[in-house]
Amino acid sequence: MLKFTCCNQVRQFSDPAQAQVLRGIQRGFERECLRVDRTGQLARTPHPQTLGSKLTHPWITTDYAEALLEFITPPSTDPAYPLAFLQDIHRFSAQQLGGEFLWAGSMPCRIGTDADIAIANYGNSNAARFKQVYREGLGLRYGRAMQTIAGAHYNWSLPDAFWPVLHDTCNSQEILQDFINRRYFGLIRNFLRFGWLIPYLFGASPALCQSFLQGHPSDLTELAPGTLHGAFATSLRMSDLGYQNHAQDKLAISFNSLSEYTQGLEAAIRTHDPYYAEMGVRDGDNWKQLSDCLLQTESEFYAPMRPKRIGQHGERPALALQRYGVQYIEMRLFDLNPFIDIGIAPEQSLFADALMLMCLFRESPPITSREQGENDENKHRVVTRGRQPDLQLLVHNREQPLRTLANELFDEMAPFAAMLDAAYGGQQYNVTLLNLRQRIDQPELTPSAQVIEAVKKHGGYFNFAFEWSKAHTQSLQAVAIPAEVESRFRDCAQTSLAAQTKLDAAPQEPFEDFVAAYYA
Repeated sequence: MLKFTCCNQVRQFSDPAQAQVLRGIQRGFERECLRVDRTGQLARTPHPQTLGSKLTHPWITTDYAEALLEFITPPSTDPAYPLAFLQDIHRFSAQQLGGEFLWAGSMPCRIGTDADIAIANYGNSNAARFKQVYREGLGLRYGRAMQTIAGAHYNWSLPDAFWPVLHDTCNSQEILQDFINRRYFGLIRNFLRFGWLIPYLFGASPALCQSFLQGHPSDLTELAPGTLHGAFATSLRMSDLGYQNHAQDKLAISFNSLSEYTQGLEAAIRTHDPYYAEMGVRDGDNWKQLSDCLLQTESEFYAPMRPKRIGQHGERPALALQRYGVQYIEMRLFDLNPFIDIGIAPEQSLFADALMLMCLFRESPPITSREQGENDENKHRVVTRGRQPDLQLLVHNREQPLRTLANELFDEMAPFAAMLDAAYGGQQYNVTLLNLRQRIDQPELTPSAQVIEAVKKHGGYFNFAFEWSKAHTQSLQAVAIPAEVESRFRDCAQTSLAAQTKLDAAPQEPFEDFVAAYYA
């Protein structure tokens, strides 16, 4: 039974003429990726100068570690543009590496101890130091190994022209931005309910190097010497062993409304935590973390999807959301596909588009604490044993087969794939759903199952991931970049370096005043 907020809304945008407004959907990707040396160890070299400044470059930066590259595509209304741009970034960057390789998988391997993982250095300005101290704090709180895990984020927003039409169709009396905020938060809540489909279909981290655990116990089993796995796992990256933060379990930040969400974030960056206080914020002039509160900044809050707004005056994220409302959403569940040179397959964004439209139009009641526990449990089951043939998920406290639930969700997405096909012409959204749907009853078609088979064939996770890393990097290096594209990247690198030089040379207020101003 389809549970949409209003059938008129769906009909309105299913009309081919009205569907054209969806051509204004903006998309972008962020892809993280470790640099490794010729032996597959974590690279100890600084960020290549030819890539520009990681502080001021708009497309090429680092996420946490000095060796963890992050590639960012500009938002675009052309569905094919983000991956084409990402391909260009990868080719240009690979050709600047000088004997190093781009690590193919989400889970790192031979990274050494925490002390061996260098945190990115962004320069001498207060803005640069703030980024570095924030990362020092992440390492202190959660360990540096966790900060070397890589994934892909999908940034997505509906066009400005879409919202007044939906607003009128719903006969809403709300101020338009309030209406937009409410509907985006409804989308996010539904994604928290149904987002487990993403790691099931696209998860690609079912195994890891035993060295990554650094001696910590786990319930994983040996797949090959030095390699541990979950027999039916899809995404250990999104499990308790990966990019998760149990210290945040007590935060209880609500997605039931914009005000509850921003108030929860504000409280978290102002609530002191005894454990973090014991660690200390400063040791003389050396800053160990930005604060001893539950969160140093809003960015520290881990969630499968987050509402975003770029501030007009450099405001903190929560303040920008409060003042101007939701601008776009960031979906954070994609593993890197190690079989693909840029880590992302074209069908991922096509599927995500249909899923997010379904989440937008579907009824989305507030999430209670009981349901939040259920959503968390479902995600945990899928990432740790999603391919288990008889796996059950929880729906209103009742166990139901994953396969049944997944097929129902595909049924519910079908009208939105048709809507998008009407907007763009052709059948690519419908065909994508048909192809991906086969993975429900044939889990051997999922990337996670294919990774398991490939790891077995290579005799271990390291051998598998390193072979693909070398093959991808070398193939990216072998393709000549069009002269105008290369010139654009070189010019941007030089511009970013000049911008950082200017920042570093500018007079700086005392760093403690800079930090205090951020929280003020």
